[in-house]
Amino acid sequence: MTDGQDGLEAQFAQWRLYVQRRRELRQSDADELEDHLRGSVDELVAVGLHADEAFLVAVKRMGSLDELSREFAREHSERLWKQLVLTGGTDSPVAAGRSRRDLLAMAVCAAGAAASIKAPELFGMNLEEDGAFYGPNVGLFTLPWLAAFLSWRRHAAKALIGVLAALFALGAVAANAYPLADDSQSVVLTAIHLPIALWFVVGLSYVADDVRSPRRRMDFIRFTGEWFVYYVLIALGGGVLIAFMYGTFQAIGISPEGFITQWLLPCGAAAAVVVAGWLVEAKQSVVENIAPVLTRLFTPLFTAALLAFLVTLGVTSGGIDVEREALILFDLLLVVVLALLLYSISARDPLAPPGVFDRMQLALVVSALVIDVLVLLEITGRITEYGTTPNKAAALGENVILLANLAWSAWLMLGLVRRRVPFAALERWQTTYLPVYAGWAWIVVLVFPPLFDYL
Repeated sequence: MTDGQDGLEAQFAQWRLYVQRRRELRQSDADELEDHLRGSVDELVAVGLHADEAFLVAVKRMGSLDELSREFAREHSERLWKQLVLTGGTDSPVAAGRSRRDLLAMAVCAAGAAASIKAPELFGMNLEEDGAFYGPNVGLFTLPWLAAFLSWRRHAAKALIGVLAALFALGAVAANAYPLADDSQSVVLTAIHLPIALWFVVGLSYVADDVRSPRRRMDFIRFTGEWFVYYVLIALGGGVLIAFMYGTFQAIGISPEGFITQWLLPCGAAAAVVVAGWLVEAKQSVVENIAPVLTRLFTPLFTAALLAFLVTLGVTSGGIDVEREALILFDLLLVVVLALLLYSISARDPLAPPGVFDRMQLALVVSALVIDVLVLLEITGRITEYGTTPNKAAALGENVILLANLAWSAWLMLGLVRRRVPFAALERWQTTYLPVYAGWAWIVVLVFPPLFDYL
């Protein structure tokens, strides 16, 4: 095979990866599109075009793949409608049986999560009075059941299941073994960071079918966004249900407040963690991927807000408050910016040329980078002047980690906008960096309490 043919096959491979993300298309549909694309390339090469030029022209002739996938959605509406129902209506008895088994597995795992949140009451714990216990452990009540569902669905190897069990056990030790007072800063840090660390354990179960694949890591990023959207929708629906239940029972002289606060809210919130994961898996973004759509809406708004903040800060010459609440706020802001970037990357056509939205994302990342530097300077100054605390040390580390990611992301995006860096480099950087977040979360949970004398 010649170098030109090698390069052409590499382009076809990249194109197939993008096709596989369009979940409206079946494998047979993707094969048909590829056959059509290859035929067009062969015709163009036969009339004298270079292989690379023929590929680009053929892709342009096919039009936007997103438009093609939407056209498939319209033409195959019956198939799509069948995919939207809970069970049955699939194209084969085998698929229908798998759907029913998934539903049963989800119900078992959701019930397990609901039971787990109530289990401490058997030992005299109370959700309202023992917040110092429930806060650090909340991820341990729910996320192992989501990981179990995903592991079952992915047919995870026994060795990987053992690793998952060991990591969840390590989380249980970190949450409960240290002698922490109820007002300890480490309690709050563990309550924040342990669920993050355990979510990456869930990520291992999600990519169980191909742990080393960067594409599967990007799929997990999409799963995270869609899971969050589904969970919020379930929570909103649950809020409406609670309001109606409270009103109707009050109308007949019965107060359901105790049942709602002690059973419906905690059990429903725990079970919804698994249900939301099942919904993402079952629906497979049949009509549209919600999270990337939201990034298109909120990226311009966040860009404007961050630029306005920087301009105001420059005009007023005021300092940045680095107390705990402010640190959490700024870290959440930077995480939201990173999430917008990640979900935009996950939905972007890798073959598309850079456009206005890419430049807007570059402005967003650069603005967040400047804010991160300013916050880091303030934190470093306070630590130098007053000494360190667990909160400040955790914030310092997190901002350094975010700084590294945002700085290199800005550099790669600048290269992308200037057409000097391929989009694949930006995507590869983000998926490769994911273990850094997990590693830092585990450090905060396991190392910080003894390092700061359980303060």
